[in-house]
Amino acid sequence: MTARPISETVAALMPRAKAELAELVAFRSVADPAQFPRSECEAAAGWVADALRAEDFQDVALLDTPDGTQSVYGYLPGPAGAPTVLLYAHYDVQPPLDEAAWISPPFELTERDGRWFGRGAADCKGGFIMHLLALRALKANGGVPVSVKVIAEGSEEQGTGGLEQYAEAHPELLAADTIVIGDTGNFRVGLPTVTATLRGMTMLRVQLDTLEGNLHSGQFGGAAPDALAAMIQLLASLRAEDGTTTVDGLTGDAEWDGLQYPEDEFRQDAKVLDGVGLIGTGTVADRIWARPAVTVIGIDCPPVVGATPSLQASARAQISLRVPPGQDAAEATRLLTAHLESHAPWGARVTVEQVGQGQPFRADITSPAYTSMAEAMRLAYPGEEMQASGMGGSIPLCNTLAALYPQAEILLIGLSEPEAQIHAVNESVSPEELERLSVAEALFLRNYAESKKG
Repeated sequence: MTARPISETVAALMPRAKAELAELVAFRSVADPAQFPRSECEAAAGWVADALRAEDFQDVALLDTPDGTQSVYGYLPGPAGAPTVLLYAHYDVQPPLDEAAWISPPFELTERDGRWFGRGAADCKGGFIMHLLALRALKANGGVPVSVKVIAEGSEEQGTGGLEQYAEAHPELLAADTIVIGDTGNFRVGLPTVTATLRGMTMLRVQLDTLEGNLHSGQFGGAAPDALAAMIQLLASLRAEDGTTTVDGLTGDAEWDGLQYPEDEFRQDAKVLDGVGLIGTGTVADRIWARPAVTVIGIDCPPVVGATPSLQASARAQISLRVPPGQDAAEATRLLTAHLESHAPWGARVTVEQVGQGQPFRADITSPAYTSMAEAMRLAYPGEEMQASGMGGSIPLCNTLAALYPQAEILLIGLSEPEAQIHAVNESVSPEELERLSVAEALFLRNYAESKKG
């Protein structure tokens, strides 16, 4: 099989893809009404639904999920007897963080240095465009050889589990022979990669209360318990001196035996400042793919500008704990909660609230669908062979789908390679990766259909 007709079609479609991605990026679809109006997500969902209808999808629907968001579903019937493939992406995005730190506006797709910049360009609005490109290329070259279901989630970044709950209540909706999750990425640009594992996660908010109200630090400081100082001490207990995560009862010595991540490459990808060391022990791959990792992602405390000489009566922090395959996210939640409750200093009153949770995932990369994907990637990336890596992020839906459809094969690909800087300022996507992965997905669908014949 040759990739040339598909490749030429995708190349010709790239200007349209850029224009569509620009339209989709323009929606401020952060699924947190405290930050952006819900109308932004609703408008993005409507755009996705219209795009599916334009591609002749049937049963296109906006699914009202239990967390108050909308996921978009559509079905494209294939030839009689053809297998069904579910294509997944999400249209919600991370907040832009410090908009002033973006070189170009976060919700305005901007081409610079050979990349397209904008929030969601890689994670994961670009993943939805990738699915459209692959299907359009197949339509232009003989037709789509499989039945296709598309699901575009509306709250993946919030980890609130709305789509998981909806799928569990409607198990027939997303049933498929194989599932392509378009929300991971190549190990680096130009190296075709499937993701073999995902870390799960748990998200907790912890509040410490020590006083009935704030006090003058000169009059009471030195004896009155400061909640902010207590919080600093509590959060410090979550890491050893070398930065290793230290949650009581949580093991952290697993080793990664697959594709390795050279330390110098990691330092460059992570943009670690000269002279600053990495944290933890073991190989980089051990630390980011096989072991738990705690991150304090937010603290409620007075800003420096306008701060007064006061002892704080209360302090609050939000903590993310990444959970590797082989560990249970619910048990990790229990252990982290117990750690926070037992390590708060000075008898500070502790309140812990769970915000989100998702289980880790491990794919079976020896399955037949991966053989079809390996051949597709070989053709889409001449001279390269498909690699398998881990990913430190979480996609809780994977475990839900694996439980609902145990016979389905689940493949994870996507546009979030290191240069994309997803979840950070100046997120971008490589148009070359979008083009090649769209070709790979189209060829995979053709390969997979052939493998199921007879």
